Parts: sequence; structure tokens; C-alpha cells
Amino acid sequence: MRNIIATLFLFTAVIIYAGNNQQTLTFADAANLAVMTSVDLRHSRASQTLMEKSWLWGVRAYFPQMSISVSENDRLQQLGADSFIKNYGISMEQMVWDGGRVSMARKLERMELDLSSSRLNRMANEIAESAIAVYRNVLASRVILDIRKTALEVLEEQRKILNEEVLLGFALDIDLLSADISLASARIEINFLKLDLAEMEKQFLEILGLESMPILSEKVDINRSISLPAAWEAAALAKEQNPDLAEARHSIAKKQMELKYISNSWIPNLRLTGNFGLSGPRYPLTRYNWNIGISIDFSNPWFQNQIGAQAGWEPISPGLNDKTALAQNNFTPLPDPTSGYRKEQAKLALTLEQEKYNNVLELIGRTAAIAIEKCIFAEQKRLLAHEAASIGNERCRVEEIRLGLGHITRLKLMEILIEQTQREIAVVEAATALLEAERELERFLDLQPGELINFTSGIAPSQTRRR
Repeated sequence: MRNIIATLFLFTAVIIYAGNNQQTLTFADAANLAVMTSVDLRHSRASQTLMEKSWLWGVRAYFPQMSISVSENDRLQQLGADSFIKNYGISMEQMVWDGGRVSMARKLERMELDLSSSRLNRMANEIAESAIAVYRNVLASRVILDIRKTALEVLEEQRKILNEEVLLGFALDIDLLSADISLASARIEINFLKLDLAEMEKQFLEILGLESMPILSEKVDINRSISLPAAWEAAALAKEQNPDLAEARHSIAKKQMELKYISNSWIPNLRLTGNFGLSGPRYPLTRYNWNIGISIDFSNPWFQNQIGAQAGWEPISPGLNDKTALAQNNFTPLPDPTSGYRKEQAKLALTLEQEKYNNVLELIGRTAAIAIEKCIFAEQKRLLAHEAASIGNERCRVEEIRLGLGHITRLKLMEILIEQTQREIAVVEAATALLEAERELERFLDLQPGELINFTSGIAPSQTRRR
């Protein structure tokens, strides 16, 4: 039911975004739309659904297996009497006991389907993260482009003043030429940014399956800081929800079931059989017969023994019946000696999966601490870049005073303004890197975009995932 509701929600969102490009789009919305519109993921999920339905039909193995046969043998002879024989029969076979092999086989199939579903979830997560990454790059490029444009306007204003100074003889022509070169470089840089931004927006629309750009509600906030959980808290949540660990646990359970299946392969299976038939030379058929039987199959790598017994009854005439009985025993020595090593191979496979799981489990704590440290470093870089930009602003103010006092030229002031533009861009890049580090930590903890702050505040993460 949860999947149906989520699908309806996403489908409605697609219609809204496609019909009205003024709708706002958050990181989570972009992730959900990317997952919804992915053709490869949709086909993979359709294939998964077919396999799920096929698995459901496997329950047929618990019920009787029935077959119906019809035959008519009409023989016309030149010498002798003609013969007409008509036979109708129905037979049934029911597994009574097989040591749980059918149940274990179905459980193995179920585990394989769960692993396949987990891989689909990983695929969906990768698609969603690609949309978030492009979203983040678009935001950063837009802010940087605005900074470049604002800086160009300031430089153009300074160039006009410089031109007046040249006309008045207060500045040299070479200064004006240098200023023109700086302005040309700034315009070229802006054109490059516009091309890159257009390409990113086009890629963003392709990922989301939209015709035009929606309003992006998320922002690159250069003043935003993040609150991080303790390393032990992150490690505890990762050990519970990390996708790599979840898949490893699925693999261990599957290997355990495979070992149990092979270990129980020596247990004999017991089947009951029954047959009922009608025969006669013409309709309505007047002769009938029936028989019931039991078969026991002992199979292992060293010998195979099949024991069967049947008893039947066929009336010949009123008060006269034919009774039949059949017993047989088939013994085959060494049917498949090499399969005797399957159990040891299954044990080795299980041991390997457990060791891999233990290694990943041990690595989780260290990785959580590293992810948090990466966020801390990104936050420190943002603070340093912000401080450098603030100092740069103060320097620009001082240099403007010095320009008024005649201590520097206007061309020098323009160079300082260009340097300040780079510092402001560095602040945006640092804030973007912080967003990226934060999202990597959320992915590691299997959290939705924006859920880290809830987890840090002690609010339980949402159990609704992109599935």
C-alpha cells in the first residue's frame, strides 16, 4: 500500500511539474522525480514484479500434481476381428515429505528476489543522487554567475571613471588598455559560465523528464552551518540502516539457507500416487481400474535407492475382480560423488560472507567518523572563506580611500576588485562543498535529503525511503 501511495504521489508531482513550470522543486522532489522518470529503473522494476508473480505461483509445488490422458486405439484387420479400445485416465501425485526441501528452495528464491530488490533500491538511490548533484551544481553556477555579473558592472563603472581620468590627463592610455583587457576577460568568463550553466540545466531537465526549468527552492546559503551528530550516533545508525550492510546481511542469510538446503539433501522424500482409468470398446465405457502407491527416494552422493509399492483393483465381471500388487527397488551406487563436496563449498561460501560482513561492520564506525570529519573540515573551509571575503571587503574599502588620496591607481583598484570577486566565488564553492559533504553523510546513514538535521536534533529519521 505504501508503494502505491508513493507512486500516486510521484505521478501527481510529474503532472504538476510538467504542466506548470512555476512549481518549486526541492532536493527531495528532484530525487523523487528522477527516480520516477528513469526508463531503465522502470523496466527493471517491471521485471522484478514479473519475478515476484512467478515466485507466487511456485506454491503449486505443495499441491497434488494431476495429469489426464485420453487415447483411442481402433484397429481394423483383414484377418481376424477388429478391435476398438478407448482409454481415459487420471493420475495424481502428492509430495508428503521431502525434508523441507521445497520450502527451503522457495525461501532461497525469496532471498534472491530480496537481493534483487535491494539492488534496484541502490540503482534508484544512484539515480536520485545524480539529480541532487546536478541540482546543487546548477545552484552554485547561478550564484557564481550573479557574482561575476555584479563584478563586471562594478568594473565597467570603474572603467568609465578611468576613461574620464585619461581624458583629463590623470591616467595613462596604457592603464585604460589594461582595464579593457580585464573587462574582456571578465566577459569571456561570464560567457563560459553561461554555457556551462545552460548545459547543466539541460542535463537536469533530461534527468527529471521536464520540458522547462522549475523554480529551485533550495539555495546555496554561504552563512548556513550544520549541526552534526556524534560519531558513535552516526555509527550506530549506519550499522542499522547502511545499504551495504543491509545487502551483506541478505547475502549471509541466503548462504545459511543454501547450506541448510544442501545439508538436508540426504533426507528421503515420500510421495503418494494414485491412478483411475476408464476403458472399453465403445461408449459408455464400462470397465474401470484404479491403483494407489507409495514411493520413497533415498538420494545422496554415495548411493541412490528408490523403493516403490503399488496396489490396484480392476473389476472384470459382477462379483469378480482382478487385484494387482507391485513392489520395486532400484539401487544406484555412487550416482554423483563430486556433489559430496557441495556442503563444504557452501560452508566456505558462508564463512566468506560472514568475514566480509564483519569487515564491513568494523569499517562502518571508522567511515562514519571520517564522514563527520569531512563535514567538519568543509564547515571550517566555509568559515575561512567567509572570513577571507569579509577581510577582502574591508580591504576594498581601504583601497578606495587610498585611491582618493592618490596612493594607488584606479587600475590597481580594479585588480583588487577582481581578486575580491574570486574570494566571493570561493565562499560559494566552500558552501557547495559543505552541502555535498552533508549529503554524502546522509547517504551513508541512508537518510533522505535534509533529514540529517532531524537526526541530529533527536527526531527519528523517516522510515519512508526512495523505493
